[in-house]
Amino acid sequence: MITTLKITLLRGRFCEGEWSVNIELDGSATLDDLHYAIQKAVHFDNDHQYCFYLSRTDRSRNREYFNDENELIFTQTIKDLFPLPSKQSLFYFFDWGDDWVFKVSSSRKRPHDPVEGLAYPRVESESGIKPVQYLSDEDDDEDDDEDEDDDEEDVAVNDSEDNEE
Repeated sequence: MITTLKITLLRGRFCEGEWSVNIELDGSATLDDLHYAIQKAVHFDNDHQYCFYLSRTDRSRNREYFNDENELIFTQTIKDLFPLPSKQSLFYFFDWGDDWVFKVSSSRKRPHDPVEGLAYPRVESESGIKPVQYLSDEDDDEDDDEDEDDDEEDVAVNDSEDNEE
């Protein structure tokens, strides 16, 4: 059966607004499969570690992890995980440096048989501002230019201090 999950961006380094996507995937898909579906939907490079966890909120300390260390991302399926335990939510955490956090919830759409001719997983719908994983080279160049300007000002101040002595 095909299940529809809603993925909602909660935060991340270059998050500029709300974004969510509904992804349809087979209920037998693992959390690792879901990871790849989310990466494809958000257009990230899949170049960092990730995990899923269950907790009351995304910042709760009491968490049940699904990661590569306990190998549960490779064995835990969507159909076995949903419906979630009472007062628990599923979160997807990507990139320990930029801290991308997404909430994963089941949509109101009922599970259904696969539609012939459609490939799963697939994006069913999307809304909001898609996040950018990294700033563009132009943005980096602007930051570098600002840093160089700051360095020049520091040198000018230091030169005038030397002249006062």
